[in-house]
Amino acid sequence: MEVRIYYILSYLARFANTNSSIGHVFPGATLPFGMAKAVADVDNPDEKQGGFASDDSNITGFSHMHDDGTGGSPSLGNFPIFPQAGCPGDNVTNCHFASNDRATKRLNGSVIAKPGYFAITLNTSINTEMTVTNHTALYRITFPSNSTDASQNTTYSPLILVDLIDLPQSITNGSIAVDPKTGRISGNGTFGPSFGVGTYNLNFCADFSGAQVRQTGTFQNNVPSPGTNNLTKTQAPAGAWTQFQAPSNNQILTRVGVSFISVAQACHNAETEIPDFGFETVRKSAEDAWRTKLAVVEVDATGVDDNLQTVFWSGIYRSMISPQDYTGENYLWDSDEPYYDSYYCIWDSFRSIHPLLTLLDPVSQTLMVRSLIDIYRHEGKLPDCRMSLCKGYTQGGSNADIVLADSYLKGITAGVDWETAYEALISDAEDEPADWSIEGRGGLRSWKSLGYIPIHDYDPDGTGLMTRSVSRTVEYAYDDFCIAEVAKGLGKFADVGKYLDRSNNWAHLYKGDQKSFVAGTTGHEGETIDTGYTGFLQPKNLNGSWAFLLAVHVLRAARHGLPHPHPRRPAEFAARLAYLHTSGLLYIGDEQAFLPVFQFHYAGRPGLSAQFSHFYIPSQFNDTVSGLAGNDDSGAMGSFTTLAMLGLWPVSGQDVYLITPPYFASVSVVSGQTGKRATVRSVNFDAAYQNIYIQSATLDGRPYERNWITHDFWLGGGVLELTLGNRESGWGTGGQDLPPSGLN
Repeated sequence: MEVRIYYILSYLARFANTNSSIGHVFPGATLPFGMAKAVADVDNPDEKQGGFASDDSNITGFSHMHDDGTGGSPSLGNFPIFPQAGCPGDNVTNCHFASNDRATKRLNGSVIAKPGYFAITLNTSINTEMTVTNHTALYRITFPSNSTDASQNTTYSPLILVDLIDLPQSITNGSIAVDPKTGRISGNGTFGPSFGVGTYNLNFCADFSGAQVRQTGTFQNNVPSPGTNNLTKTQAPAGAWTQFQAPSNNQILTRVGVSFISVAQACHNAETEIPDFGFETVRKSAEDAWRTKLAVVEVDATGVDDNLQTVFWSGIYRSMISPQDYTGENYLWDSDEPYYDSYYCIWDSFRSIHPLLTLLDPVSQTLMVRSLIDIYRHEGKLPDCRMSLCKGYTQGGSNADIVLADSYLKGITAGVDWETAYEALISDAEDEPADWSIEGRGGLRSWKSLGYIPIHDYDPDGTGLMTRSVSRTVEYAYDDFCIAEVAKGLGKFADVGKYLDRSNNWAHLYKGDQKSFVAGTTGHEGETIDTGYTGFLQPKNLNGSWAFLLAVHVLRAARHGLPHPHPRRPAEFAARLAYLHTSGLLYIGDEQAFLPVFQFHYAGRPGLSAQFSHFYIPSQFNDTVSGLAGNDDSGAMGSFTTLAMLGLWPVSGQDVYLITPPYFASVSVVSGQTGKRATVRSVNFDAAYQNIYIQSATLDGRPYERNWITHDFWLGGGVLELTLGNRESGWGTGGQDLPPSGLN
């Protein structure tokens, strides 16, 4: 177990993937799927999506809630605290209150990060450590023993402020109060989500331990008001502060509870979860929670490079940061069902995050499925993206359909109302919402009558961006296929044929004679080349005529990355799929690129799937600061590397795992559904990865020829043994050995 923690620690210590428009990983203290997420926040507007970044940005505060791996606008980061050892001249007006004024560099090499723990020292020599429970952050702030600065005429009298602000500076109507006797600071505000509509209300409650209160007050802009202990209906920059007598051991503990319900609930969360300010107790409990999650996986890592082990274990870790458990904190409706939030976003997470959770943590996946169904009960639609109790924007399909189907096929049943889930699936397929930019599907009139989404669609039934006609067509087709899978399992046979037929609608946009021209690949501006491949998806007009666009649109259609039907010409399919990877057209930092790494299985070339898996790992995924190919997207990149390195790639929405050799001599997973252990063992494994091609296989000692396997292997346990070599073989190449087609 210490090995697992060590390699996650190695990753966090480097803060891989938090720089330059990639990664944006949350590196701070959190429980698995925890609501409270504490870390230092930076002032770089392009790199603060996860709060902290590994560049040379200033630290502006320490806040208690964050999202992980997102692009676009930052989110959360509400109510940051900031400590100062004293005020020059012992005059509170000389302390720094507004975020721009208090922004401070960190000491190089001072950052320490472990599961459930984060620490950093500012160049003021103030060290701040943090750990968390589910709704509460606990900070241990250590001031330098020589805090009295004669040159600045600074008296050692620490001041800790709370700012009514968030990372995107979206707060409106904030209120804050400080108790002059206890120093407790509490308040609330209304904020905007990062990628959705509406607003959300959040509350906090901050208490202190370790020093006597000297004085309190509030501030607006950079002007403090000692003795004024309330601000109401104010906008940032504003907040409150408590100043202390010098602490005897140079430490002040700060406990911050958060709640969407009320200030009273925030205080209750803090008081019940951390009643005695016991920092080491909370820290150990948080680390133990991570140990429990990681314990289901074991690997034989003999000879495997530390870099790859870091990629593997940190991938599992990042896959369990979000979605976040907000159960009991949803003020939108009353329900006894679990409530999870921060789905950033399901069009990314359905491909690998949720299949990985179904494999490693089916209890949490079950709670998330129940939460999605309950969102449908009260909001009328399944979300495609959701954050901070707000509806997030969609990007085409209704991809929660795939999450539900994948979970259903893999036996996620405990407490799940699958009849209501099916009702939600049918709602997505049949009922267009008024605003399909935030839920459901648009263009259903055309989808049902024409069998595709036209490029200039006529849609009197709802509003949304009339774009992505090809990708929406392909996504709707696969969404309907997944509905058919659930219909079959629930015995709704009248629906099976209907949705299987609609799953073939993608073919209406297939133009068999369409050539592909790629711009700019020769290095000469304006020059294009013919790739030599013919037959691509193309947009159509309402009247059924082809709408010819620039070549890039043709390529995007080919890059969509949803499950393909069996290729009619397997050799050509494999060749053009390889070209997609080697030409630079495919960007592995976008999630639609994940499945194409392994689609060679469908052409009877499982060895090429293994080859291209190693093509990307570790070249694009490693333990350097730039070691992620794209935004982590709440763990999507982490789950990709984990599943690829486990060696069995799940085709989400189907009971299919595509078999490639693991990156270890053996891997084992104990099922959270059955308690049984499934092991994949490699004979002739070499850590230099020359032997990456399966020569033969056995399942529990019997020959196994199929290049895919079902979830029953993980549920029932057993041993899949793969004999490896350094060249492709005939294993898994026969027609009877290929995986079932995702689409007909």
